[in-house]
Amino acid sequence: MPTSKAYFHLMAKPSSYHCNIKCEYCFYLEKEHIFQHKTEFMSDDVLKHYIQNYIDSHAGEQIDFAWQGGEPTLLGIDFFKQAVKYQKQFSKGKKITNSFQTNGIAINRQWAEFFKVNHFLIGISIDGLSAIHNKYRISVNGKPTFERVKSAVELLNEFQVDFNTLTVVNDQNWNKGKETYLALKELGSTFMQFIPVVEINRRDEHYSVTDFSVKSDGYGRFLVDVFNEWIKQDIGKIFVIEFDNLLGQWLGYPSNNCVHRETCGRTMVVESNGDVYSCDHYVYPKHYIGNLTQQSLSNMVNSKQQISFGMEKKTKLSPLCKSCELRPICHGGCPKHRIVKLPNTPILHNYLCPSYQLFFRESAVKMREIAQRIRQGNSL
Repeated sequence: MPTSKAYFHLMAKPSSYHCNIKCEYCFYLEKEHIFQHKTEFMSDDVLKHYIQNYIDSHAGEQIDFAWQGGEPTLLGIDFFKQAVKYQKQFSKGKKITNSFQTNGIAINRQWAEFFKVNHFLIGISIDGLSAIHNKYRISVNGKPTFERVKSAVELLNEFQVDFNTLTVVNDQNWNKGKETYLALKELGSTFMQFIPVVEINRRDEHYSVTDFSVKSDGYGRFLVDVFNEWIKQDIGKIFVIEFDNLLGQWLGYPSNNCVHRETCGRTMVVESNGDVYSCDHYVYPKHYIGNLTQQSLSNMVNSKQQISFGMEKKTKLSPLCKSCELRPICHGGCPKHRIVKLPNTPILHNYLCPSYQLFFRESAVKMREIAQRIRQGNSL
């Protein structure tokens, strides 16, 4: 199908915006108004095209399939059994992996067994502390969900399914980093990720953020609190994606996280009908780049439109970013969060700049020490 291959990552949204809970801060719920009746669940035909196209277009010997939503469990186990069959059919000797981001509500023993047998890595969305989790992560009928998610985690542990936790940092928990970290440890999470929620009031011309958004320095304060607890006794035992990524940069590697890469554009998203967009955060008509049932993914990722999209992160840095000593680590953060107006320039600045400044500076001494120990071959 493709005339050439490329290195890239493609996230799939087989259930589109459809979900079995209604998180107030979920940025993807708005897609219901954008897509209307255009996008339902992924069909078998689109699934087959997706898997074959992704494998054929990718230049690597390992292909990582990432299933997200909405809520992917809504498609049922049979859909993913068929996905595994197609992966085996089209693999051509390449190694296939699967990650699966879920709120955990629908996970039962059948799901847990399927995940274990097929070596799926599960991402559980849980906000650590029950009161914080239940503030925003509520069911469609308004009921709290923490205990149900906790039960799902216990089930994954019982079946020895590999999982990590994804926790949203918002207006309610930015000052509870330590407590959140300890709560996740208590649940048995050894791989954690913390993502900030920053959403703007789209009807506000002044780019004000929503009430549930994290404070501009709050994400940094959260990470520093977690970091200070983690370094006490958990280095090499608990893995926090944000810390692993920063440590890699201290060791001289480029960021594994697109947020802190110099450019972006190599991580696309496919909607349930096969439409491909430039990024998970840019699923809007302006950033549509093709349909994978009609075009090769390698051609899409190498298209002028997608390359231009990715380069804008570098070319549209604010003057404040350009002069910052932390630029080689930060690279201006995610373009989605560039919403702050500065004087004498039309280029917007990253809302989370105070957070990144705080976290990078506060962790520098310890990160330098850890990196040095690794270079010397010493144990952590």
